[in-house]
Amino acid sequence: MRLLIDLQACQSSSSRTRGIGRYSIELAKAMVRQGAQHDIHLLLNASFTEAVREIRQIFAGQILPQNIHVWQGVLPCNELDSANTWRLRANELIREQAIREIGPDIVHISSLFEGLSDDAVVSVPAMNAGRIPVAVTLYDLIPLINAKTYLENQQVRAWYYRKAQSLKRADLLLAISESSRQEGIKYLFSPADRVVNISSAVDQRFQLNTDETSEFAEIRHKYGLHREFVMYTGGIDLRKNIEGLIAAYAQLPSEQRKAHQLAIVCSVHERDRERLTALAATLGLASDELVLTGFVPDQDLPKLYHACKLFVFPSWHEGFGLPALEAMSCGAPVIAANTSSLPEVVEWSEAMFDPRDIYAMRAKMQQALEDATFREQLVKSGLVQAKKFSWDASARTALNALQACLEQHQSQRVDVVNQARPRMAYVSPIPPAQSGIADYSAELLPELAAHYDIHIITEQSEQSKQSGASDPWLAANFPLRSPAWFVEHADQFDRVLYHFGNSMFHEFMLDLMRLHPGVVVLHDFYHSGLLAHLDFTAKRPGIWDQALFYSHGFAATLKKATVSDLSQAIWEFPSNHEVLERALGIVVHSEFSKALGRAWYGPAVTKEWKHVPFLRVMPQQIDRTKARAELGVSEDDFLVCSFGILGPTKLNQDLLDAWLASPLSQDTRCKLIFVGKHDDGAYGEKMLETIERAGLQDRVTITGFADLDLFRRYLSAANVAVQLRSLSRGETSGTVFDCLAYGIPTIINKNGAMAELPDGPLIRIEEQFAVADLSDQLQRLWESVELREQYSVAAQQYIEQHHAPSEIGLRYRDAVEDFYLNGAGAALRSTMRNIACLEHPRTEHDVMGVANALEQNRISSRRRRLLLSMNELAQHHGQEHQQQNARIKDFILQLLERLPKDVMLLPMKAELTTDIRIAAQDLADYLDLQLAVAPTFDLEPVQVGPVDMILNFVADSSESIQWAHELELLAQVQGAIYQGVKLPETEDDVAQILQTILSVLNESSF
Repeated sequence: MRLLIDLQACQSSSSRTRGIGRYSIELAKAMVRQGAQHDIHLLLNASFTEAVREIRQIFAGQILPQNIHVWQGVLPCNELDSANTWRLRANELIREQAIREIGPDIVHISSLFEGLSDDAVVSVPAMNAGRIPVAVTLYDLIPLINAKTYLENQQVRAWYYRKAQSLKRADLLLAISESSRQEGIKYLFSPADRVVNISSAVDQRFQLNTDETSEFAEIRHKYGLHREFVMYTGGIDLRKNIEGLIAAYAQLPSEQRKAHQLAIVCSVHERDRERLTALAATLGLASDELVLTGFVPDQDLPKLYHACKLFVFPSWHEGFGLPALEAMSCGAPVIAANTSSLPEVVEWSEAMFDPRDIYAMRAKMQQALEDATFREQLVKSGLVQAKKFSWDASARTALNALQACLEQHQSQRVDVVNQARPRMAYVSPIPPAQSGIADYSAELLPELAAHYDIHIITEQSEQSKQSGASDPWLAANFPLRSPAWFVEHADQFDRVLYHFGNSMFHEFMLDLMRLHPGVVVLHDFYHSGLLAHLDFTAKRPGIWDQALFYSHGFAATLKKATVSDLSQAIWEFPSNHEVLERALGIVVHSEFSKALGRAWYGPAVTKEWKHVPFLRVMPQQIDRTKARAELGVSEDDFLVCSFGILGPTKLNQDLLDAWLASPLSQDTRCKLIFVGKHDDGAYGEKMLETIERAGLQDRVTITGFADLDLFRRYLSAANVAVQLRSLSRGETSGTVFDCLAYGIPTIINKNGAMAELPDGPLIRIEEQFAVADLSDQLQRLWESVELREQYSVAAQQYIEQHHAPSEIGLRYRDAVEDFYLNGAGAALRSTMRNIACLEHPRTEHDVMGVANALEQNRISSRRRRLLLSMNELAQHHGQEHQQQNARIKDFILQLLERLPKDVMLLPMKAELTTDIRIAAQDLADYLDLQLAVAPTFDLEPVQVGPVDMILNFVADSSESIQWAHELELLAQVQGAIYQGVKLPETEDDVAQILQTILSVLNESSF
């Protein structure tokens, strides 16, 4: 169970230092202790920075830093000020979106009734769509039950009733007592099985300690207690019955009052102090008989419990009555009211009284003060009773209830597919485009048409209309639309599905994705080839430079600026993060593509990606004799084919060498055919030279581009296929599935996505194979008709079982619908629409604040970043610091070279920690590096987050030290790592700093 606990109760001004805050933190700590088998996360509000730091320290070593999430909102937003209404409603949606980004199975809200007078924001979504169940701690419903007393103020009443309605939407209520549970059932009309009593407990500070008697005098003196005292703690409002307690105390015999004092231990507003002091005087109490201590820190409270002669808890109504249990646990004699939850806490009827009967309260106090035996019985009973309560027991009950709620939620969830088929814009190249993705779309579209009303969006739409015979099925069934038409009519579509590859056929999609995001089928993980081509041909100058920096940070920018052969940068960096970030969901055909995503951008990016197997249509008929006749191949010929465009990554030369080294090259009936466009460069020339040198031009053929008909004839005619690959960039080899569908015994090497394919239908050799191994496999298949038949049957059975069109069509449907109904990207769009629909006035500043908050809260786009502060370096960029600058430059260049690939270095610069900006050009200038294009991201704001590491050079100046302090505090609040280093004085300093930074980067996921 992935559990997210909202701990704003431990941050807000109304609850942080009171019982709700203490309860919430102790329960959360116990849930972490007892929930080792669960994945527990915390949610905090960035508005309360001091509390964020404290809570991080409390859970240090218990929860991974990245499991503590700090969400951002727009301020101010307290509900008492009606001017905040729009911001408050927007913040509720922002928080709910932040939770969706985290992706918990279930959410536990530690306190819902927050945010009246401060910037806490808590809600149960009104339209949760059954996605994420929500549990709320139920303390009590005292204001609801006693509305005339507590809800006279109109604004407070509106706030409380809105919260109460939100509470009714919760999937589970975790009541802190049986009394509170019954209130939830009776007053909220909640089903009994949705309200669970998890009880309460006290933390370890509250326990019997007989060694502190020497401290009694000290603690008494600190709070003006000069005699033995009767104690109350817990807050001051009407239900606490403080006035009744004072009145009952005033009824005690005068000799008892003179020997004791009544201590009201809690924060007291001045007007309450004046009112209670006046009441005491009216009732005849001397000025020193009533002591109002004011606020008492947590460390002093147990000492006061130990020191008191009697603890009295006279409340009319409690959710639990935690102070009574604290006092009992410390060995104080406790008497309490016999109402609401207090009988559960105290249990012994002799220790209880009617709180509305002043004389009954006075009599019980008098009995306890006069009768030492009775006090001993109170202590003994209290200690026995206190042992029944345990945070670990409460936590276990809570976790079990949460697990049961989640299981019930999952069992009731039904995936709903619209009765009317949604309209889908299907964005892809289609035949006759010379693209494997175009051919794939021709096979997938008829299957998706069972679930959607589809329009094809393609740049070649007019050409395709004129050449419709190349795929008459598409021409007859699907309207073909241009990108410009789609931009004008995009609002008519319910779903958008992009098929993205790494070729020029996908250029038009780059602009469409920015305007109208959709689900992306990632046929190629790398997009660097497409972007570099657009840059080199000046169709889109600078597009590759920007994609490099945006996807991979300054390391990629440096690589491109310093390599002699730009193809090295093209091959190394995927440059695809903008597409991944804008997509509403990603579909891949292999786990290898997911692994590439994790390797380059971290696990959060691929968390929601869906693996849909590659679709392949079985040929309707395979007429081998006819195909061979049309190709001029005799029935006796043994045909080895390799399908697809030739090039270094296809290892065509290795196949040629293996074939030449095998007995097949000596048999005139054996032929090797490369079915595909030849390589135009040196690699292709080498292959032609090898063929010519062997004198086998008549038996080794490169067909050049093969249209679909020619391609299928060779598939029908081949005896054996060899499909090799190196330097995989996440692409799916459709030709392997073609070979399997045609029942061709096929040899592959275990590279990239092909390594995931099973042994049964394929002959698999090692990724780094020896030519002799491939020769042996060719010879083995050549010599055995029976072996070829076994592989042929297994191949077609495999395709029918795992890649059948109807099943793959369903898998696509399920993936697309899940992304649109439940995905983080779709949820973000829905949140933005809902915020836009809020009716209350808002300013441009508010709107920009919302946009920044939504971006800061996104988890799916977070990557590990090393944020290099340029502030100090800019001060030292001069002749007087030449040697030191040389050492720093050496350090930065070594660091960039050795960075883990999923860490992007981002230079930043600012005057204030609230206004940090990207500073790529500053770093380029510092390194004396000429950038081809100035990064357009310069001066964009940088929001520090929990997967960031800040690297800051610190000098001896006061300004530098102050800046370091501010950055360190910022890192603490946001959960980032701060690494301050002194400006290096020697080469050894450079090596030490480099080792330190790389150690942190390689050993932590920060």
